[in-house]
Amino acid sequence: MMLSDDQREAVFETDVNDRNGIRDVVARWPNRTVVYHINEEDFDEKQLRAIEAALADIANNSCVRFRKRESEDERAVIIQEGPGCSSNVGFKSSGQQVMQLGRGCFKHGTIVHEMLHTLGFFHMQCTYNRDDYVTIVWENIKPGREHNFKKYGKDVINDFDVPYDYDSVMHYPATAFSAHKEKTIIPIKENVEIGQRVGLSEGDILKLNRMYCDETEDKENEIEYDGDLLAIGK
Repeated sequence: MMLSDDQREAVFETDVNDRNGIRDVVARWPNRTVVYHINEEDFDEKQLRAIEAALADIANNSCVRFRKRESEDERAVIIQEGPGCSSNVGFKSSGQQVMQLGRGCFKHGTIVHEMLHTLGFFHMQCTYNRDDYVTIVWENIKPGREHNFKKYGKDVINDFDVPYDYDSVMHYPATAFSAHKEKTIIPIKENVEIGQRVGLSEGDILKLNRMYCDETEDKENEIEYDGDLLAIGK
């Protein structure tokens, strides 16, 4: 069966344990700099350009910088081919850190989405106040996938005082994990779209800058985090 890129991305979206902005400063990249290495043999020239364009987009809209790994670097995120789209969430101080991009993962917004996971972002719709903005249609969710719609409290997420963002590149689409192609997420506000993968929203940019560029956040959010969460999918 031949799949379009959109269909392939939907197939690749699997289990994930999600929040929105990671609260622990230890899980943020030191010096606001992501050190990375691309397994260039895994990708063609067009795909390599797409990866670099996504990194440039984030850098151009924030204080975050990206630097290619050098021989003396002990920690880096390895960008490699994989069966789907996935990334560890936040900076890992030990163990291998990877970001995987499969065949259906090369929309600009999809790469941006995965790199925001690397920077410490979780999915939008799992934030503590999501029920004020979306309705989760539990009966339409594939059996066994309900945990992907778990809601977390303020003790584990930080929205950085950014309002709920329907337009976030980190928001699930309306039919995520649907059993019968029916909607699993319905926005309460009328005439809004969710799940865009074009690129950073204004809210994403604001949250990223408050997360990495506001030094007051560094002192207020020191909790323990081991960096072992893996976000898979859109």
